[in-house]
Formats: sequence, structure tokens, C-alpha cells
Amino acid sequence: MKICVFAGSSPGTQAAFAEAACALGEVIGRDGHTLVYGGARVGLMGAVADGALAQGADVIGVLPEAIAAMEVAHTGLTELHICATMHERKAMMAQLGDIFICLPGGIGSMEELFEIWTWTQLGIHQKAVGLLDVNDYYQPLLYFLDRQVDAGFVKPAHRAILGHDHDPAALIAVLAGFAGAAEAKL
Repeated sequence: MKICVFAGSSPGTQAAFAEAACALGEVIGRDGHTLVYGGARVGLMGAVADGALAQGADVIGVLPEAIAAMEVAHTGLTELHICATMHERKAMMAQLGDIFICLPGGIGSMEELFEIWTWTQLGIHQKAVGLLDVNDYYQPLLYFLDRQVDAGFVKPAHRAILGHDHDPAALIAVLAGFAGAAEAKL
């Protein structure tokens, strides 16, 4: 299975973030999966790639030219695709990934998460999406998403598409069993 991971280009303020990213990569590699990710050697992106590579996993990076020019590309990957734009990057990652996991991250990670989740909700694809909730990083977001359901802006079936767990192996197991978007329409 190809597991696409969205992650911050920063390591964050807590050591637990990078430790969890590395652990996720290790689980991906140990279980014989392929990692697809943003292609950088820095932050949580670099940590998840290094964890997977340490376990012998194939690791596919996808990096836009503008970011590659900043010399942050990971040079030890199985494959590194350099594309013209962020839009092309996201499209390639969406095509390559079988399931999607979002580690802690910033604006870019959130944008990637919400786009891929929306595509499942709309039935553009039927791929599982989940959050690795390190040190309860995503608890405020999960609370907000539940409020959207309560307020009638998100259907319960669409909210249920987004999985979450604190444990990388448990999250992968849940996402691997995803059967597609229930009522995948507006």
C-alpha cells in the first residue's frame, strides 16, 4: 500500500512531533508499505522519510521546483519527482497515495488534508484520510469539526470519513479498512 503523508516542514515545538513522524515512517517501512510525501529533508517531512528509509521502505517524494530551488530536497529517496507547481504536486500525491495521513503541520498541511478529504466526500476518489493526533494536537480541530456537524454544515457521514488515532499502526489499520465515502455527495 502507498501511504501518503502530509507533514510540516518544521519540526514544531515539541520533540514528540518529530518522534511520532519517525515512528510513523518506521511503521510504514516495517509493514512493507511505500511512503509518498512532500520530498523535503526538513521538519516532520524529513523525519517521516528517514523513519521509513531506516526500515527499508520505498520512499517517493514530490517537490515543486520553487521549493527544490531552496535546496531542501531529500537526497536519499527511492524516487524524487520535481514538478512545476504546488497544484501539480498535490495532484501527483493524490494519484500516488492509497491512503492519506496528516501529521501535525501548518497551513500547507491543513490545505492538503482538507482538499483530499473533500475529494473523498465528493466521491472523486474513495481513499481513506486520517490524522495522527500527536499529544492531542488535533483535539481543537476535531472539536470544531464536530461543531460543524452539530450546526448542520457537515453531514455525520462526511465527518466520519476522517479517522484519527494517537498510534501510527492503529491509524493505518483503521484507514486500510476504509470502504469508501458513505453518501459521497453534497
